[in-house]
Amino acid sequence: MRVFALSDIHIDYSANAMWIANLSIAEYKDDVLILAGDVTDIQKLLDWGLSILTKRFKKVLFVPGNHELWVMRENREQNSLQKFDDVCAVVESTGASMQAFHERGVSIIPLLGWYDYSFGEPSEELRAVWMDYHSCRWPTGFADRDIAAHFAAFNDEQSSIAGGKVITFSHFLPRIDLMPEFIPSAQRFLYPVLGSVHLERQLRRLNSGIHVYGHSHVNRQVEIDGVLYINNAFGYPTETRTLKQLMCIYEG
Repeated sequence: MRVFALSDIHIDYSANAMWIANLSIAEYKDDVLILAGDVTDIQKLLDWGLSILTKRFKKVLFVPGNHELWVMRENREQNSLQKFDDVCAVVESTGASMQAFHERGVSIIPLLGWYDYSFGEPSEELRAVWMDYHSCRWPTGFADRDIAAHFAAFNDEQSSIAGGKVITFSHFLPRIDLMPEFIPSAQRFLYPVLGSVHLERQLRRLNSGIHVYGHSHVNRQVEIDGVLYINNAFGYPTETRTLKQLMCIYEG
């Protein structure tokens, strides 16, 4: 069994959708795919994309990203927590999973999340340009910190470990030092909306050896204090830094 990682496939773009449609239907039948969010904000496309992937992999393990919770193009009468419930229903109907997976001595644990500004407070510039502020709609009285805590509570239910090797994954970053030094200072105003240190605490409690994340579109593998952190974002068609390929992160 091999475990592959991928995130930020954004199949709203036809070139990206074509890429997953062209994946081999025979090569990955005994393998697991970790899909770390940002497939699409359109539910019919999410259904299509997950259905394509579950026909190719033994199991597809998924967490939604921020894009999945947008309500700007459809479901405008809903809030984003209601959209999350609909996303969960689509995941289940396609045969994908948002639950812990245990097989052959390996446990793969999804960690839901949101940003809680533990990486810094958002500037007025960030609030003006960051799409989540305009495309997500939360219940009255919910702030971003409340949303992060709401999703983090789901992770406590995933704490049953059956395997010796633990792999965790989230869409959002668990620590800001995963962003490399070469990121220009002008782009660092985005850091407050990249993740939450609470995810780091949760993956450490689970004794994770590998953590897969997405969201930043900055592909990286780095080991910090015994955990290998991996980002394999597919990214937008115009992004040339991303590898645009599956990455095998474990074989056993």
